[in-house]
Amino acid sequence: MSDDHFTISNGSVMATIKADGAELCSLKNADGHEVLWQAGPEWPRHAPILFPIVGRLKGDVLKHRGKTYPMTQHGFARDQRFAWTAREKTLCTLSLSDSPESRAKYPFAFRLDVSYVVDGDELVIGYAITNMGDDMLPASIGAHPAFQWPLKYGVAKEAHSIVFEKPEPAPIRRLDGGLLLPEPEATSVQGDKLALSEALFAKDAMIFDQIASHSLRYQAPGAPTITFAWDGFPQLGIWSKPSGAAFLCIEPWHGYASPVDFDGEFSDKPGVMHIAAGETRSFTQRIGFAQ
Repeated sequence: MSDDHFTISNGSVMATIKADGAELCSLKNADGHEVLWQAGPEWPRHAPILFPIVGRLKGDVLKHRGKTYPMTQHGFARDQRFAWTAREKTLCTLSLSDSPESRAKYPFAFRLDVSYVVDGDELVIGYAITNMGDDMLPASIGAHPAFQWPLKYGVAKEAHSIVFEKPEPAPIRRLDGGLLLPEPEATSVQGDKLALSEALFAKDAMIFDQIASHSLRYQAPGAPTITFAWDGFPQLGIWSKPSGAAFLCIEPWHGYASPVDFDGEFSDKPGVMHIAAGETRSFTQRIGFAQ
């Protein structure tokens, strides 16, 4: 059994997870069709976990009680090696705890547990943040899975769409230099459908900070349909490389980049959750294959 990677399967879904970043790096349906982006040169990741921040902080600095700490975009968890805490045929769990290295960037005691379970035609991913300290824990967390776009070779990228659970008329937010712009812009969603094109990402990610849905379908004629659902995440990002690349990221978040005019205490940053001492906050993401 490799300590680097572990594969779980139930005959309908096969998923491979690596200890580095507790990152999902392969997701296949019963036919063996790979739907996850395979970390090409345009973007060298598959599905990183964003913790303890989502997006950027101004100046890449976290401020806490008069001190500053270096904190790069999306935090450090995606670049840390997690410990395996369970490995079975259809599930695995991993854990990351604070260390002297993490406290030099994020001066808090925490534990982040991540679980992967194949259940029917779905992969269920769970995240649990526990405050291991005596003070309030400010944190954000996000998922960042990248799916193949196109989902099947030969299908046009423009033939793909996202169909939300509910109509999504609310305006979206955009970024400038990785920071949140103050003014929203009109959404490109028509009713419950977002027609996908590379032009959508000319201004970086689409940020749905008033998302009504908790599920969606990512689909194209002649390709596998991906079902996607989330619980506990109040925001959603959709992103691809502005210059064009063969992936589409669908990202449930609790938190988002700092507003361009915010330079205060991390605990006061918009979107940050506050976890009481000893408390655990849990989040779920489900990725499935429609029949």
